[in-house]
Amino acid sequence: MSVRRLDPNQPESFAFTPENLEWAKKTIAKYPDGRQASAVIPLLWQAQKQHDYWLPEPAIRVVAEMLDMSYIRVLEVATFYTMFNLSPVGKHFIQLCGTTPCWLRGADDLKEVCRKRIGEQSTVSTDGNFSWLEVECLGACANAPMVQINDDYYEDLSAENFEKLLDDLAAGQDVSIGSQTGRKSSEPAGGATTLQDVPHMSAEGEGA
Repeated sequence: MSVRRLDPNQPESFAFTPENLEWAKKTIAKYPDGRQASAVIPLLWQAQKQHDYWLPEPAIRVVAEMLDMSYIRVLEVATFYTMFNLSPVGKHFIQLCGTTPCWLRGADDLKEVCRKRIGEQSTVSTDGNFSWLEVECLGACANAPMVQINDDYYEDLSAENFEKLLDDLAAGQDVSIGSQTGRKSSEPAGGATTLQDVPHMSAEGEGA
């Protein structure tokens, strides 16, 4: 695992919004006395979501104080888990799955779209709208290739519909999450092929 460091450019301070502070207090209260440190990942995650999907150093200090943890322990968590972005990301942060099922189904084409439109990994587009990162399996292999953008999955992608998706996001238009081809859940492309017949019921209520 590569060394992960905090971004050199940091805000002066961080504070949870009143709504997120209330959420954080309720989350901490779920754990028994003396076990509040168990809330460290949820609180760091909420701080990241509040701060444009990247985790600033002052937020790490705030979480450490709220949980009565040493700063270094919370820093260790933040720098260990790659779910925490330690530098600014685009308004729409793209996590592109490059694991075997997505690769076989065209993930390399999606990478080329990202390189052409955004640049190399971990760089923010000039308009601030996008950044991207190749990640390991996101668990939607049946609908490969796919990406996660912020909190949502976008599946059954091709270079063409992926470019349109990015165009729509950049324009602030509503987009459909999930399959980009209209497929429902993980059924076969073109629709379900099994369990199509409805059994004929006899007068006695038994299948004929």
